[in-house]
Amino acid sequence: MTRQTRRGFLRTGVAGGAFLGLGAGTYRAALGQDRPSERVRVACVGVGGQGKGNMRAVIRNVVAVCDVDRGHLAEAAGIVEKAAGSAPVTAADYRRLLDRRDVDAVLVSTPDHWHALPTIHACQAGKDVYCEKPLTLFVSEGRAIAEAAKRHNRVVQTGSQQRSSRGFRHACELVRNGALGAIRTVKVGLPAVNFRGPAVPDGEPPAALDYDAWLGPAPQRPYNEKRVHYLFRFFWDYSGGQQTNFGAHDLDIAQWGLGMDAAGPTAVEGTATFHRDGWFETPERASLTYTYPNNVTLRCSLGAGGFPGGVTFEGERGTLHVNRGGLTVTLNGERVADPYALPTGDVRLYVSGNHHQNWLDCVRSRRAPICEAEIGHRSATVCHLGNIALRTRRKLTWDAAKEQIVGDVEANAMLTRPYRAPYRLA
Repeated sequence: MTRQTRRGFLRTGVAGGAFLGLGAGTYRAALGQDRPSERVRVACVGVGGQGKGNMRAVIRNVVAVCDVDRGHLAEAAGIVEKAAGSAPVTAADYRRLLDRRDVDAVLVSTPDHWHALPTIHACQAGKDVYCEKPLTLFVSEGRAIAEAAKRHNRVVQTGSQQRSSRGFRHACELVRNGALGAIRTVKVGLPAVNFRGPAVPDGEPPAALDYDAWLGPAPQRPYNEKRVHYLFRFFWDYSGGQQTNFGAHDLDIAQWGLGMDAAGPTAVEGTATFHRDGWFETPERASLTYTYPNNVTLRCSLGAGGFPGGVTFEGERGTLHVNRGGLTVTLNGERVADPYALPTGDVRLYVSGNHHQNWLDCVRSRRAPICEAEIGHRSATVCHLGNIALRTRRKLTWDAAKEQIVGDVEANAMLTRPYRAPYRLA
């Protein structure tokens, strides 16, 4: 894809109007480059569903809200006004917020196909970013985000919130310090698809939704109520199903526990089944096998009849299972009564007790957040590779250093996708 500066993208006038005012360099000079006000002023982009939850988590910091659905926008503005006592700035086009002096940071909670552009453009404008997981729709977007964060010295937090949980951190510290002995197998259980059927015919978008702006860089196609808002995640144009939804949480924890944040698997293969009536496109059930360095195998199931939800590490001395419900450890055949009493060791992992607060703290301190862009990109890549293996029905060999699939032109081409004109990966 042709690269383009944020400014060049803005001049296309997509999704409405002339752009407001300051350049990124001017903004950073006014801001003092690295040091925002004591209160980090946040613009929330995408405020339906998860976006509303993210907004509430930083409600005292919210000064602006943005959504292409006027219903979502009005509801979010009302919530902020009630909490803050004054109305936030509202916009249907996120670009109208990026050069505002009274916005320090941007919280992106759009559908997956709209993650990369707002994140990159915010970095170019001198804003720090919290972007929901999965960080990207496809692999090359992740590299572009990581490069933008580094180039513009921005704090970018990926919304993989399990890293800010004591249970997941303690579990990974136990694994990293050898409590289970050498790790042989990791098992990840992802939930079943929660698509709300049946399928319905295409129709006209509701008056409150700017459907063309909702599509953005995704391919043009008629509006269908079962492809937008939450259900977008089960169609390839916008997301990757439960593999990228919950996989962005649990495969991320597997990477953390294996010490693979800067790398990834060496190979992946798998099989999948799809809805017999084609209500949605992503897998209904799936089984994947990833090969990692040091003879570690990661097996991932999706749907009914798979592994227990969460992550299970199996080692020479025992097993450890962790999910949002708790932590269970078995050593030498006996269940440990209090896993938190087990000593970890010299390897201590990043401590965060609140994912959103960690981001805000790092915006002020300029410290890297617990799930910075590079980590979010690598974890999303594991999810995307699994989907590519399922779609091609082939075993893939992955070169993590070059970020390429080895010896498979068709599969390698799926690491990127064309954007609908005039959108470009900037």
